[in-house]
Amino acid sequence: MPALYIAGKTAMNHLRALTAKFKPQNVTRLTQYNAAMRAVSQSRLYSTPGALEPFLNGSNSNYLEEMYDAWLANPKSVHKSWDTFFQNSSVSAPSGPMLNNPAPSGSLPAVAHSQSRTQTSARADKIVADHLAVQSLIRAYQIRGHHVAQLDPLGILHADLDSTIPFDLITSMDKLGYYGLHESDLDKVFRLPVTTFIGGNEPAISLREILKRLENTYCRHIGLEFMFINDGDQCQWIRERFETPEILKFTNKEKRRLLARLIRSTRFEEFLARKWSSEKRFGVEGCEVLIPALKTIIDVSISKGVDDVIMGMPHRGRLNVLANVIRKDLEQIFCQFDPKLEASEEGSGDVKYHLGVYHERINRTTNKQITMSLMANPSHLEAVNPVVQGKTKAVQFYRGDITGQKVMSILLHGDAAFAGQGIVYETFHLSDLPSYTTYGTIHVVVNNQIGFTTDPRMARSSPYPTDVARVVNAPIFHVNSDDPEAVIYVCKVAAEWRNTFNKDVVIDLVCYRKRGHNEMDEPMFTQPLMYKQIQQQVPVLKKYADKLISEGVLTLQEYEEEVAGYDKICEEAYTRSKDEKILEIKEWLDSPWPGFFAPSGDPKSMTCAPTGLSVEILQHIGNVASSVPIEDFTIHRGLSRILKGRAAMIKDQMVDWALAEYMAFGSLLKDGIHVRLSGQDVERGTFSHRHHVLHNQDIDKKTCVPMNHLWPDQALYTVCNSSLSEFGVLGFELGFAMANPNALVCWEAQFGDFNNTAQCILDQFISSGQTKWVRNNGIVLLLPHGMEGMGPEHSSARPERFLQMCNEDSDIYPEYTEEFEVTQLFDCNWIIVNCSTPANYFHVLRRQILLPFRKPLIIFTPKSLLRHPEAKSHFDEMKTDTAFQRIIPDEGLAAQNPNDVKRLIFCAGKVYYELAKERVNRKLEKEVAIIRLEQISPFPFDLLKVELNKYPDAELIWCQEEHKNIGYYDYVRPRFRVIVQFKRPVWYVGRDPSPAPATGNKNTYLTELQDLLDMSFNLKAFKA
Repeated sequence: MPALYIAGKTAMNHLRALTAKFKPQNVTRLTQYNAAMRAVSQSRLYSTPGALEPFLNGSNSNYLEEMYDAWLANPKSVHKSWDTFFQNSSVSAPSGPMLNNPAPSGSLPAVAHSQSRTQTSARADKIVADHLAVQSLIRAYQIRGHHVAQLDPLGILHADLDSTIPFDLITSMDKLGYYGLHESDLDKVFRLPVTTFIGGNEPAISLREILKRLENTYCRHIGLEFMFINDGDQCQWIRERFETPEILKFTNKEKRRLLARLIRSTRFEEFLARKWSSEKRFGVEGCEVLIPALKTIIDVSISKGVDDVIMGMPHRGRLNVLANVIRKDLEQIFCQFDPKLEASEEGSGDVKYHLGVYHERINRTTNKQITMSLMANPSHLEAVNPVVQGKTKAVQFYRGDITGQKVMSILLHGDAAFAGQGIVYETFHLSDLPSYTTYGTIHVVVNNQIGFTTDPRMARSSPYPTDVARVVNAPIFHVNSDDPEAVIYVCKVAAEWRNTFNKDVVIDLVCYRKRGHNEMDEPMFTQPLMYKQIQQQVPVLKKYADKLISEGVLTLQEYEEEVAGYDKICEEAYTRSKDEKILEIKEWLDSPWPGFFAPSGDPKSMTCAPTGLSVEILQHIGNVASSVPIEDFTIHRGLSRILKGRAAMIKDQMVDWALAEYMAFGSLLKDGIHVRLSGQDVERGTFSHRHHVLHNQDIDKKTCVPMNHLWPDQALYTVCNSSLSEFGVLGFELGFAMANPNALVCWEAQFGDFNNTAQCILDQFISSGQTKWVRNNGIVLLLPHGMEGMGPEHSSARPERFLQMCNEDSDIYPEYTEEFEVTQLFDCNWIIVNCSTPANYFHVLRRQILLPFRKPLIIFTPKSLLRHPEAKSHFDEMKTDTAFQRIIPDEGLAAQNPNDVKRLIFCAGKVYYELAKERVNRKLEKEVAIIRLEQISPFPFDLLKVELNKYPDAELIWCQEEHKNIGYYDYVRPRFRVIVQFKRPVWYVGRDPSPAPATGNKNTYLTELQDLLDMSFNLKAFKA
């Protein structure tokens, strides 16, 4: 290395020996030095090493210190090249090679071997080490400061379940040594790195002030978890909003508004406690700040352009949220407590703290018209999460809100449920998926630090209940709920985060539960120490009111007038509530469909439009389904064969299962009906039969959805593979279907068996939603079902479970009218079918939309029938004058001579084809008739009665491939007996009872099947 280069490097390395204290001694010398250093930086002195000597020897090295001191005070006082160098050195400058490796012998001997150079080098090492230490110190607080934040209002628990202090946080001076710092360093000034904002407008502050500001930011009433986020800009955004000094500055107007909201929240709970002391209310006492928090989130979001807020929450605090956030009429809430109220005619209703509501009102902070809805939810606390997300996505979709700037969701949680229920994780994992994202949800956790009676140390393994949110890089803001201003600031930042980044964010309101799990519960049984402290706790309203009075923000008289004013509002509403004679459950609709239902709602006036189509429409849809509608698109060779096969079928005017579905969807799209199909692998189809999304074999991620190329002005078809979730995704699609009655929303299970992990949605929302909440819904469930020898987890969609939840009375033959079919459908809670032909599948999908009301539709779909040569339908079965067949009668030889029929077999689904084949093999076409039950519920009493009368001398057999305790038998048997008035027995043919839905052994499966067929056609089997 040339000596002149080494000389220049040596001069630059000496900069690391500068002190951190500004002591300008001679402005003239400093100016001269700057000029010299500028020359060094521009290599003008490299050719004259001696020129550097005056600035590198011991007597003049303080010039370097002077320049550094000047730079600390004013970065513009030095040349820009040295400004850049100082900035880099103060952030992360390591010891340079020339500091640790002096110049070679013979190079600059006057410098390399001087005692002053050694001293300067040591000082440089100290400067570098101290700056690195300060940077590490700042980072430690950013990462782990939340562990020592003062979050518990009671002052007895640690929010992270750990009382230890992280070793790298300085909470006492004796730990300075961990970083190589000493008390003597406290007043030294350090240039702050660009990864912190604690300096505000000051580029350098003392170590003492650094520690103070870090403590104030990270270790007081706000605990921040965000450094795990892998986006540097997002981390920097959060740091700026929390580290900037004196962020918690509120105007007197803002403080008074916050106090007014606290008064409403607190006095509402106290009013309920006075009027209905013995009623369960699941009040929010101990976290009264929740109401101002939510209103702040909404205010900020509305100011950013949001005008539709969809919320979900458990029961704790729901009545208060309804009253003071949604602004539901107080008299409507109070009348729910009246035990003398009559139930409404429709539905059983639900307890008051499960009800939802939809409300349009003016936001008084922004004076903008907004729509707010709180979704009804059962006691399955977090089950509403995906439902809210689905409805939010749907509203965004229909409004064309592709970035979530108009419609948003807020989810409230309890701490124990947030940590304990897996649906929280499933819902989080939908948050950034293209077809499921709602562009950011604000999660508010009411952290009571207890779950019913369970201590958090027994309820979770994670430090915080909110740790599940880390999987999607959602920032988590913990805050002490007894510091209202800290809470409000956190809520403002959370709303801004959601608006800026369209990503989830979590607010953890660390609070307490003033009473037991409900107001009748005794919490001292299980948490005596906690509740002794709670009894002594000063309510947050009093704390904050006293603070504002002491600050002169308002007077005691003004405070008391505010309290009295809201008390009067409650009393007047209470008086009006006495006039409510009937509990109108329709007042609590969370998803109204204005203009959809007929004015009278009388089923006798309802009819179903024809479901058949013209041959021309069928032909057109089939042609598109058999082609690639865009140019220069390379598809897989195997798919080319499939499309050719489709084209051949269309030419013959035939359809298989996939084409029938295509035609049902496509025809609805033509009529402006949005169709959405969601689930695991639905784009291709689990059984490789659908292929609704074509993939270019040469270009990654280039796809084509032919169904969106059917008509010029068609509705959009959405088909989307979901995450590997049933509970979350079914809940999401249920919520999506709530938003618009004029949409066909379908969820397909990969195998029907897998609906069991979504049982909560089925039980609590779909089967009973209309009864509890007058919540109409037209969601369609496609559940692959059938015994194929594929084992116990890939055979049965468990029809018996769905049938058990039907509201139809098995012991009463319904009154027959001309509108019997529509009346039955109107009265049922859901529709259950197992179609055996593609045409019937086509019709039932179209009927779902053409009905003048909405009911959930459960379809047990086939597997082997997807390609079965007999499971095809002709256009004639789908043309204009055709409709869904609730049963398919026998049309063969047996039907031509019904009096000669010895056995009448009823069945459902795929087993029909096995029975029909066996009947031919045994040449029993005249003796045995087979009738297919396509719509199982509501039960087609009227049609089956005709068929039973048609075969007066035939034995009646119910045949199913499922085990006796599984499937349809227990549902159909009493209904058949009612039809025949108990005069003819109905015999069972099928597999014996079993706790498992199917065998996993192929040989056993075949043996069972053969036994089933033998019993079905052994005409002597049931002769007593």
